Amino acid sequence: LCGPGEGGLTPSAMKLEAVRSRSSVPIRVMVRPRAGTFVYDAAEFELMRLAVAAAVGAGADGVVLGVLRADSTLDLPRMAELIALARPLLVVCHRAFDATPDADAALAQLLTLGVDGVLTSGHAPTAREGVKVLARHVVAAKQAGAGVMPRKQSRSVAGVPVNLHSVATAILIALVTFMGKWVWGIEGRVTT
Repeated sequence: LCGPGEGGLTPSAMKLEAVRSRSSVPIRVMVRPRAGTFVYDAAEFELMRLAVAAAVGAGADGVVLGVLRADSTLDLPRMAELIALARPLLVVCHRAFDATPDADAALAQLLTLGVDGVLTSGHAPTAREGVKVLARHVVAAKQAGAGVMPRKQSRSVAGVPVNLHSVATAILIALVTFMGKWVWGIEGRVTT
């Protein structure tokens, strides 16, 4: 569930409560205080903390978030803090992942943090262009104990399933589910 704005921003508490009261569909809430980079100052990070708490309080099923440092690497302490605040909800890292300088290192860090999924185009403008990185990441995530299930537009690269869906003009990847949990996407439920 996103609010208005480029790339999707945090929805208002009223919007979240209204959707939750009218729907039994699982809701993952975008936690992003503004458009632009994924580097946040102290005030913006506090808004993110409040948004996570609101999502938990409103009965959301998950949150979608990402925080980077000025050098575009994952801000691990802040990510860990938001993940802890969000639990027991599902936590998915959004396209901030694609802004990191080293996709393999970032994936390893997210696995260590225990995120439940990653939305990515494989560090490329589109998933088609990033398919080799995606395939490598699917294998790495599976070796780390994560699961991947096919979706509506499933493709295989060297025998590795890569799951595509279109969101606006970007092709995003529901890359992995971690620790046997399930992921909801545009097309519906995917179970491990």
